[in-house]
Amino acid sequence: MDVRPTGFDGLLLIEPRRFADDRGFFVESYQRARYAAAGIDVDLVQDNHSRSIKGVLRGLHFQVRRPQAQIVTVMHGRVFDVAVDLRRASATFGKWFGTVLSEEGPRQLYMGPGFAHGFYVLSDVADLHYKVSRYYDHADEGGLLWNDPAVGIEWPIPKGSVATISARDAAYPTLGALTVEMLPHDPPVEVPL
Repeated sequence: MDVRPTGFDGLLLIEPRRFADDRGFFVESYQRARYAAAGIDVDLVQDNHSRSIKGVLRGLHFQVRRPQAQIVTVMHGRVFDVAVDLRRASATFGKWFGTVLSEEGPRQLYMGPGFAHGFYVLSDVADLHYKVSRYYDHADEGGLLWNDPAVGIEWPIPKGSVATISARDAAYPTLGALTVEMLPHDPPVEVPL
């Protein structure tokens, strides 16, 4: 397993070893002790799987009171994956990082708590798998506008194309409109489910 820094504290690119032959391949996508030794020592409590079609843009999502660490893996297809640092005390607050994740990699993106996450689908279909450190809570959702000019994400949307975006994602506030209470809390607020 190769773990690479991204220039953001708490944001890492992971390239698990892939063993391939004429029958197919095998990848160990997560092994707690190995990830902990690489500095990713979090309790991952929930796995999520999403499927999207070409041209779909999802995000930018985060949890507010109980921000989640997450490991994102593309199981099928290809996406441009983005993380935006929303940790107020961070030197990279308001900055973004983007990378292509695909089934061919394999490559994963680890985000510590406090990042907003989104992606744009480049292939006909993409399946994403997320391992997260806190249970999803609909009432704790937060979001950042995907095309906020102050953040300036360079989405690879082809000229003349329009991304397919949900009404909810299109209505999220800009970074400048997010109050302290709307940003991911650090430390998290422990609220029983």
